Amino acid sequence: MAKPFHELKSKMKPERRKAAEERARRILAEMPLQELRRARSLTQETLAKNLSVRQAAVSKLESRTDMYISTLRNMIKAMGGDLEIIAKFPDGDVKINQFKEINPDEDSAKPA
Repeated sequence: MAKPFHELKSKMKPERRKAAEERARRILAEMPLQELRRARSLTQETLAKNLSVRQAAVSKLESRTDMYISTLRNMIKAMGGDLEIIAKFPDGDVKINQFKEINPDEDSAKPA
């Protein structure tokens, strides 16, 4: 019979548990959109409703290797997150802020 994970985890040596937790963090830190959606416990149908598109469109988006930043941002927002773009250099990281969301209502309200 299978044992609950928390029982197995409590029997692990501290260094082994730490190594397993670090591995889990690395795995969760990088994943394709499809796995991210699943990890967020969302179906393609639910995400499609959040995006106001059909389920087939979500399927296509998840299989793409290239897309607009705005499309990716919308997808991440529909999953409940925010998108940040970070450039990594040997001497430090830089958050790119050029891709902030444009709100057309705010632009039209500003005087010319």
